[in-house]
Amino acid sequence: MLTLFVTYTTKPGMRDEFVKALAAAGLHAAVNAEDGCLKYDYYLDLQDENKVLLVERWESKEKQQIHLTQPHMAAMKDIKAAFVESTVLEEA
Repeated sequence: MLTLFVTYTTKPGMRDEFVKALAAAGLHAAVNAEDGCLKYDYYLDLQDENKVLLVERWESKEKQQIHLTQPHMAAMKDIKAAFVESTVLEEA
């Protein structure tokens, strides 16, 4: 099993727009429906209005790597370009 913690720091004041864009693109449902996805959930940081935490859990690293090639991940790339200042990835 593979667990990832992805911390997004949005451009100042853009967190709500980032979250709305993710919802509008249907990314949560699309990723959760992928083969091998056990968890894919977003959490808002209560102390920093510009941070969002994504917790991903996959059956294997191979399944997670296939996930990165899915068409809906192109939408994620565009959304990140518009709203995200930095991304930190941690593997558990």
